[in-house]
Amino acid sequence: MLNDPVFIGKGKRSLKEAASQKSRTLSQEPFDRLLEWLDRDREGAGRKYEEIRYKLIKFFTCRGCPVSEELADRTIDRVANKLSEIVGSYTGEPALYFYGVARNIYLEYLKKNSAPQPRPILPEPADDVEQVHACLDQCLDQLPPDGRELILNYYQGDRAIKIEHRKRLAQRLGIPVNALRIRAHRIRVGLQECLRRCVGEQQL
Repeated sequence: MLNDPVFIGKGKRSLKEAASQKSRTLSQEPFDRLLEWLDRDREGAGRKYEEIRYKLIKFFTCRGCPVSEELADRTIDRVANKLSEIVGSYTGEPALYFYGVARNIYLEYLKKNSAPQPRPILPEPADDVEQVHACLDQCLDQLPPDGRELILNYYQGDRAIKIEHRKRLAQRLGIPVNALRIRAHRIRVGLQECLRRCVGEQQL
């Protein structure tokens, strides 16, 4: 289950959490270099890594990607593997670089999956990724806790287990699968409208 950013721990627990969420395809050495790039303070790097991964998962989830965690890890892997090129030339907040790579990963995903995709929650295009994420956090915070948990969980799982995952989610909530689908659709529509208003107001 995805939780709010407050789930990110402090101190040693944060670094332990970051290590536990490390992509299976990323070896320890590039992972350590990545943490050092994020923050020279090891514990601070762990917190930043957890926050970036959380937002990447949300980035893909809100675009209707059923494999959001896999795509988030692919984004992190790509950044880590190009780190030797990045360090000497990139200036600015590292998180912004991850979001730029995530856009490319998303476009690659769409090309490989030509079937119609669910309408994304996030408005497209979005020039200021940080602004959109700030608006998304704001709109998610306006949802009741059960609604926020439902919409973030609804898109979890890959193709092979997505249907079964939604069945279990519906059972846990005590509602039919069709009612779950309708509820998720209503929440998504509300988030879309909230995001459009928020982004539009900030661009005025």
